[in-house]
Amino acid sequence: MIISAIESNPILLKFVSLALAVVIVGFFLRMLKQSHVIIYIITGVVIGPYVLGLVTDADLISFLGSFGLLLLLFFIGMEISLHKLVANWKVSVIGTVIQIFFSIAGVWFIGNYLDWSLARIITLGFVISLSSTAVIVKLLQESGEINDPVGQNVLGILLVQDVLIAPMLIILNAMSGTPSSTSEVVLQIIGGLLITGLVILIINKRELKLPFHKVLQQDKEIQVFMAFGLCFGFSVLTGFFGLSTALGAFFAGILINASKSTEWFHDSLYSLKVIFVAMFFISIGMLIDIHFLWNNLLTIGLLVLVVFVTNNLINTIIMRGFKMNWKDSFHAGALLSQVGEFSFVLGSLAFMNEIINEFGYQLIVSVISLSLLFSPIWIKTSRIVIGRLFKNETL
Repeated sequence: MIISAIESNPILLKFVSLALAVVIVGFFLRMLKQSHVIIYIITGVVIGPYVLGLVTDADLISFLGSFGLLLLLFFIGMEISLHKLVANWKVSVIGTVIQIFFSIAGVWFIGNYLDWSLARIITLGFVISLSSTAVIVKLLQESGEINDPVGQNVLGILLVQDVLIAPMLIILNAMSGTPSSTSEVVLQIIGGLLITGLVILIINKRELKLPFHKVLQQDKEIQVFMAFGLCFGFSVLTGFFGLSTALGAFFAGILINASKSTEWFHDSLYSLKVIFVAMFFISIGMLIDIHFLWNNLLTIGLLVLVVFVTNNLINTIIMRGFKMNWKDSFHAGALLSQVGEFSFVLGSLAFMNEIINEFGYQLIVSVISLSLLFSPIWIKTSRIVIGRLFKNETL
């Protein structure tokens, strides 16, 4: 009976395999004191199409993982003080713009020597300039630094990066000869204005009240659907306006924070968040092509190292320029040193528009995936190093 049920529902078998793999891999890696991010990514590598092949439907896992990213941003929004983010807008906005400029300049320096086209240079500059919201937020939560000055500044930069994804996509489309339509640009402008209006409303209102808030206080099941509807509803809206769906989930969380309803929604969706966030990182691991990685190990390894060092250095200098002490500046730089998950979108668009070839696309996927995998180790190692270099400063 059980066997026939599994045979009639192969997806069930995939999820059972996935759950068991997380438990087994997690058991060994937790003994080595590795973070959950590394556990999930390595699980994805092991069960993915390039190793055991237990789960080959990467699209399904990636689709479910996208829910995890939205839920993660939703939860972060619930913990964020919008007043603090707005107060530090110079660090977030100016710092992000400077970082993107230096990333493009660094790629241009190499690309000019290798005779790359301007479109390829800007594409790769955009790709390495984005950091990983999913990885950084998870690590900040695990370390309890999310409300510290460093955590707030880093989150502000991540938020601005998410906002700038839309103009990056417009620029890449224009450079490939397929510019965005006027209606798309108008929608993005309207979306930006609506978000600005929401920010102003939340700042001016001391406390917002959600519809049916009295019913929500007493009904746990309705809370789940209300939270689900707000998180994904705002994501759908920002997606409709051509903005990042993660941005919508983040602002939904901020709205919950302003309504003083954080505890209800946290309890209602926490288990779902754990599952879907795990799916997101597992989908990253499944993208890592072991054969391509092995055949180009030296090139990929050097690129990952260059990305870590360059991003760490650029962001350290930026943070130091905004009067943070050297210890906090290096720590913030380490947090922002990896390449973000949204860079997959930019790389995919560049490949479809023939800005980069298939080898270049596989190279981008490998570098992004490995930077996400090794990011917790890089951050933990940098914490130890800067702790010894700056003993008299507080981290």
